[in-house]
Amino acid sequence: MELALASAIGVLAAVGVYLLLRARSFDVILGMTFLSYATNLLIFSAGRLASGKAPVLRSGGTPDLARYTDPLPQALVLTAIVIAFAMTAVSIVLAMRSRSDNHSDHVDAHEPDEGRGAGA
Repeated sequence: MELALASAIGVLAAVGVYLLLRARSFDVILGMTFLSYATNLLIFSAGRLASGKAPVLRSGGTPDLARYTDPLPQALVLTAIVIAFAMTAVSIVLAMRSRSDNHSDHVDAHEPDEGRGAGA
């Protein structure tokens, strides 16, 4: 289970970095989204992988901490999901505005010159 999660985090981070290095604004936004997914999984894995354990102590039971999981990474991931959604929405609005103003989807706001040579 740990190998699968570590592989998923690595693949998501690699795809995110690759897309961030592209010249199109939509690719950059997708790269930020993939990096936020990788970060969320990394934070979630910090709480140790344990299935079938409750994150909250219940009254009436024995307070044995071996039967419970850490709720802090779960709360951090929920907060990070909300922040990443808001960041993605703002980035999309900025990219749409930049495309309408510059008539280009490139991050640097101009298309590369294909017809001109390197010396021109």
